[in-house]
Amino acid sequence: MTSADIFPSASGGNVAGATKSTMLQLTDVDTFYGPSQVLNKVSLEVNRGEIVCLLGANAAGKTTTMKTIFGLIHPTRGTIEFEGVRIDRKLPGDIVTSGMALVPEARRIFPRMTVLENLEMGAFIRRNRVEIKEDIDHVCEIFPRIKERLKQVAGTMSGGEQQMLAMGRAMMSRPKMMCMDEPSMGLSPILVETVFNTVLRIRDEGVTIFLVEQNASMALSLADRGYVLQTGKIVLSDTASNLLTNDLVRQAYLGG
Repeated sequence: MTSADIFPSASGGNVAGATKSTMLQLTDVDTFYGPSQVLNKVSLEVNRGEIVCLLGANAAGKTTTMKTIFGLIHPTRGTIEFEGVRIDRKLPGDIVTSGMALVPEARRIFPRMTVLENLEMGAFIRRNRVEIKEDIDHVCEIFPRIKERLKQVAGTMSGGEQQMLAMGRAMMSRPKMMCMDEPSMGLSPILVETVFNTVLRIRDEGVTIFLVEQNASMALSLADRGYVLQTGKIVLSDTASNLLTNDLVRQAYLGG
């Protein structure tokens, strides 16, 4: 079975010479919590086949950016488009149906359900049981630990295993684009490396990746481009390789 069978809508990753097309675009987005403004004219874009990271310190607005993209909070001003269609007033379920999937901060698995039931919940927008079974098998092939624990109650797994489950659950909707909020949070260095290697594999199977991360070094080592968010504003954007050598980024996020 090829990756096109698993992700039929995929474009095949970052292929040299391929024409870039914008999948996700935020334009001058303002988001408030009550009277408090959290995002201020945030503009960014993610092209098909890319890994793009959003860096920032705690309380910079990274998770708010993700919540705004997925309709958990509606922006006060500005627009959000996915594949050229505005989604800034859509409900989260409709946004997932359009082809985006979220790996939320702190995993947010269903702790009282089994691992298998969590994966099935990720396919809630789908009806073809044969294809769902194929995709569960594919997730188990990517994450062998999940295969060993399909009948286990998800809340009893380790943090690293729960992160794998959260990523696998997101894959079950067959997304065109996967958004990940702090996937390395709370994990050991070995598990962080495993998670990021899996991010690369998912991208290579044709899924565009938007990554929110505090681990700037790891994120920039695998991303194509990056944005730096500071107190709700985009203050820097560049290729990942340039950001790795940028003095401001090194001092603020890389300890150099």
